[in-house]
Amino acid sequence: MSKNVLVYKGKEIAAYGFGDPHPFGTDRHDVFHNELESVGLAASVDFGHPRPALVDELALFHSAEYIDKVSRMSALGKGFLDDGDTPAMSGIYDSASAVVGAVLCAVDEVMHDNYQRAFIPIAGLHHAGRDHAAGFCVFNDCGIAVEYLRREFGLNRIAYVDIDAHHGDGMFYGFEDDPDLIFADIHEDGRHLYPGTGAADETGAGKARGTKLNIPLAPRADDADFHLAWTRVERYLDAAKPEFILMQCGADSLEGDPITTLRWTEEAHATAATSLCRIADKHCQGRIVGTGGGGYNRRNVARAWTRVVQAFVETH
Repeated sequence: MSKNVLVYKGKEIAAYGFGDPHPFGTDRHDVFHNELESVGLAASVDFGHPRPALVDELALFHSAEYIDKVSRMSALGKGFLDDGDTPAMSGIYDSASAVVGAVLCAVDEVMHDNYQRAFIPIAGLHHAGRDHAAGFCVFNDCGIAVEYLRREFGLNRIAYVDIDAHHGDGMFYGFEDDPDLIFADIHEDGRHLYPGTGAADETGAGKARGTKLNIPLAPRADDADFHLAWTRVERYLDAAKPEFILMQCGADSLEGDPITTLRWTEEAHATAATSLCRIADKHCQGRIVGTGGGGYNRRNVARAWTRVVQAFVETH
């Protein structure tokens, strides 16, 4: 095998979105893949194609009642799955299931040593809770992947690292009392941005208190602020010694996003991905899966995600 990075593409995951004028449109998939092609990286990776997740896989993280609600409302094709951010579009169950399926396929490929790194652009739907949709997110693919890695491969120490501008509240609260889920999240301060959570003193609950790392940044924080915060993430992960890394690399933390105020460049994403690959090589047999997450400035989405894939290629 000459290539060791797998990138997912396909109309099934591209279909996840909510149409105009919703910021999470279905064009984000093609914007990224066009950029990957234009910079010459497409020749350096293999491409995977998603399968739909099974109901019992969705149920690893989500309640049966919630899965049934999504199925019913998807068939109806109207209304909202939450309080107004996440429309119940016709077919949204199928496209959300394909997103989960793509992430689980990537996990399988990496765990079976076919690839060391994998990236799924339309994934990282980190706001969905165990029993609800939220913030454009229907099924929490990362949460399902954590539970899948535990069930199918017996892993315990899984790291979830999130650099999306918004706090990954679905992941944090989904595993708040789980000391084995290694959680690090750099995001815009929740006092200024949805979902209003992720304060520095939110470090876990019960037996997991003190095991989670939330780093809120002030509005308009730039690359220098990111790099200062990232050194804390590196120390935290190195001490935690994960067995597998899930990276949520939302591009809405870059300057110019229409719904956030952080001012990073794509160099922040390149730095984070390169660093996580080094940590994965040290502790995880190189195993890392990246997910696109948010990002609503199309140029930022294309560049940030491409830089993540570039880091995956150059470090394997």
